[in-house]
Amino acid sequence: MVQQKNTLPRVVITGLGVVSPLGNDPKRLYERLLQGESGISRLESIPTESLPIACGAEAKDFTGKIDNYGPLEKALQRTIRKGSKVMCREIEMGVAVAQLALTDAGLTAEIRDPHRTGVIYGCDYIMTLPEEFAAGVQKCLNEDGEFQFDQWGAKGKPEVNPLWLLKYLPNMPASHIAIYNNLQGPNNSITIREASAPAAIGEAFVTLQRGHADVILVGSTGSKVHPFRTMHACMQEELAADRDDPAKMSRPFDADRDGSVLGEGAGAMILETLEHAEARGANILGEVCGYGSSAVAGSVVADFQHQAILNVLRAACRDAPQVGHVHAHGLGTVSGDRQEAGAIAEFFEGATAPPVVAAKGNFGNLGAGGGMVEVITSLLAMQAGELFPAPNYQTPDADCPVSLCVERGVSAGDSFVSVNITPQGQAAGVRIAKLGAE
Repeated sequence: MVQQKNTLPRVVITGLGVVSPLGNDPKRLYERLLQGESGISRLESIPTESLPIACGAEAKDFTGKIDNYGPLEKALQRTIRKGSKVMCREIEMGVAVAQLALTDAGLTAEIRDPHRTGVIYGCDYIMTLPEEFAAGVQKCLNEDGEFQFDQWGAKGKPEVNPLWLLKYLPNMPASHIAIYNNLQGPNNSITIREASAPAAIGEAFVTLQRGHADVILVGSTGSKVHPFRTMHACMQEELAADRDDPAKMSRPFDADRDGSVLGEGAGAMILETLEHAEARGANILGEVCGYGSSAVAGSVVADFQHQAILNVLRAACRDAPQVGHVHAHGLGTVSGDRQEAGAIAEFFEGATAPPVVAAKGNFGNLGAGGGMVEVITSLLAMQAGELFPAPNYQTPDADCPVSLCVERGVSAGDSFVSVNITPQGQAAGVRIAKLGAE
């Protein structure tokens, strides 16, 4: 756990980029959340005939075309088009939001110091697509359609693209972004599933405080909508059942919740030292004021997610035990929401309970990309002054004692804490405030 001291550089946010099931424009995303819109619908990008679910939250506005990357110089457009041949969808989304954030921050190549600008990105492990090996497998089938393992080296392997692995390595988003933009500062990749985003922000926060860089492009990208990953999730995770109206499926903290909804997305932010941002006249959107991380094993503690989230809140909010609102992980699972709500209630016991939001109710679980998109939505709410209401909260659950925002007009306050956790008990969270509020 690391906390900001008066003698350390202050860290601020100056640019945003987003790809989500509710669009690729941050302000439009926030407006749609305010209106209670949902990005959940029947899945179109993967076959669902053999799956127990048919609905999810796809980032349908992201096509991978060059205009998704924002306004770019012609040379950079050509470079990204060429590089896209070795990028899967998660990596493409990650690169796109990075370019959008750089543009939003006005951080052009002419004004940034390559050696003092770094990249820290969150990403889950990435799964290959079946078609990468289809031709090779076909070559190794006998007359009865049985796969002959001893034929793979001679017949199957030559049919596989020699560069296929580069399309699926979780460090490639940060690598591509750094290469395309000549960012030679600190570079790191964080791979802890849903907790990747706040952990990446925390790593960037500490890196800037230590003086290793002036600017860090921090982001995360992920997808749970994938032929293999969706299949794995159906076997291993607690998923919400399909409903006649898919928009009603994701119900964080509601008594009738029955699981999470799979989605995809990415987000990025530009973090700078306050001194650097002010020197270039940047538009400051908020200040990173605290960070916490924790890992608690289920074999050691029964309610391990409760304890992990409680640890994160204690660390991230040590210097400011009261915040304007909490952005909960809010996965929508029975046990997960109960444990998270208990941790939030325990931490804020004795204080005025802050309102809680959970954007997964609108766009589901975006995997490693979700935490960054959620932080961006809370940042925009803090700027606008109004929280977005939970769309599907109808029946309170006594086991979830949180003050979930369920109506318009609720103040977002001058600060917030956002937390995320993995099914294995790895958690991370960040506290962000308006500049000068803390």
